[in-house]
Amino acid sequence: MIYVEKLRKEFKKAIKEPGLKGSLKSFIKPKNEIITAVDDITFHVPKGEILGFIGPNGAGKSTVIKMLTGILTPTSGKCEINGQIPYKNRKNYVKEIGVVFGQRTQLWWDLALRETYTVLKEIYEVDDEQYKKRMSFLNEVLDLESFITSPVRTLSLGQRMRADIAASLLHSPKVLFLDEPTIGLDVVVKDNIRNAIKQINENEQTTVILTTHDLQDVENLCDRIVMIDKGKKVFDGAIDSLKERYGQSRELKFIPVNFDIAANLDYEREFNLSDNDIFVENDGHSISVKFNSDKVSVEKMLSYTLSVTHVKDINVGDADIEEIIKDIYKSGVDIGG
Repeated sequence: MIYVEKLRKEFKKAIKEPGLKGSLKSFIKPKNEIITAVDDITFHVPKGEILGFIGPNGAGKSTVIKMLTGILTPTSGKCEINGQIPYKNRKNYVKEIGVVFGQRTQLWWDLALRETYTVLKEIYEVDDEQYKKRMSFLNEVLDLESFITSPVRTLSLGQRMRADIAASLLHSPKVLFLDEPTIGLDVVVKDNIRNAIKQINENEQTTVILTTHDLQDVENLCDRIVMIDKGKKVFDGAIDSLKERYGQSRELKFIPVNFDIAANLDYEREFNLSDNDIFVENDGHSISVKFNSDKVSVEKMLSYTLSVTHVKDINVGDADIEEIIKDIYKSGVDIGG
């Protein structure tokens, strides 16, 4: 479905020396440097997959998405989606994709939502019968009926996001690009949006590329992620694989019978651990110990804790995807894929 091979995007950046002299010099004889925003990225996405495409700010995510949607032309490399090259024949290509940007809308601000969809119907050349079926399906999945007669400018953020997703799906696209689809939404609305995306993907086998900073989106929707940093791909694989390979962080959480006695626990000294390998937090209700299980086993942590203090309750949690990714970004290590 989606084939990206050694995709690269370079931009020219003007170099200007300081002061008036520098301005005149750059005007008469401009100098440029080449900035590589995307550096030979390769990945493939089969039909019907929801792929999480993640990375820190400035990693190159938006540039990749702009090339995949045909807005930008690659400097080199290849991207092909459902047999089409995005930037070569955009008029036909855009009929096969849907795009939702969390901070921008494709809806007409002063039109009632229903009228907006009627305009999009004509733009995408959707016939009457197909439009009727499509709106029935989108109403069911995204619950649009209660605000479909309202002007777009009166919609809440959550309603507008559902309306935007419906607009992007009106023409039954084969691929859906979602850029921060839950940004700024409350927990309940986020869950509704995620459930709608799941249902659309399952019912129609729509291929989805999801960019987000909300890692709950990734964990709830995606089985696989591609992670990029500084224009390079640093991981491509299943979330479970990421946890298995890099999820050495564990959390021991317990409620001691006596907090004063629990204060005698000295994990750093007992196991000769550095500050990077252990973090202890006491919130007055429980004690949380995050530790590197490569340096000390769960069994030893439990044994030592219970030998020093009695506990009312104790639990050991697996690695959290958010913590793993934060650590990867922090270390800046290329983890392959």
